[in-house]
Amino acid sequence: MDGKQMVENKLTDPRTRVGETEKMTINLGVVDLGQVDLLVQEGFYSNRSDLIRTAVRNLLATHADTLRQTVARRMLMLGLQHLNRTDLERAVAAGQLLNIHVVGLARIADDVTPELALAAIKSVSVLGVFQASPEVRRALAGRMV
Repeated sequence: MDGKQMVENKLTDPRTRVGETEKMTINLGVVDLGQVDLLVQEGFYSNRSDLIRTAVRNLLATHADTLRQTVARRMLMLGLQHLNRTDLERAVAAGQLLNIHVVGLARIADDVTPELALAAIKSVSVLGVFQASPEVRRALAGRMV
């Protein structure tokens, strides 16, 4: 094994549903990897990913106050933001342009057309995962910050 391990990057809630997870690759040295495997063998963790998830959550908990303050200061939404066709049509009808600023998962429904997305969305900033059809992603590419 070359030291690269796939681990899950979950949203802030450890009970997040599978559809709201993302895999990421990390590089670990062979000694670190061996020590992780030793802790798994000794029963401290169920597998490598369990150790990584636990470590990430513990570090996030350590920085929880800073994260809360930063989310508030930047006026970010934390968690899941799902926008469907009706939401965007309402924004257009009200003459509003939406600024989507999310830490977690931002999802635009599959029935949203690129034209509607452009008419309703001023900017998109997602720290985490952004899900939208390829056509909507292309349409909004110039509005991603």
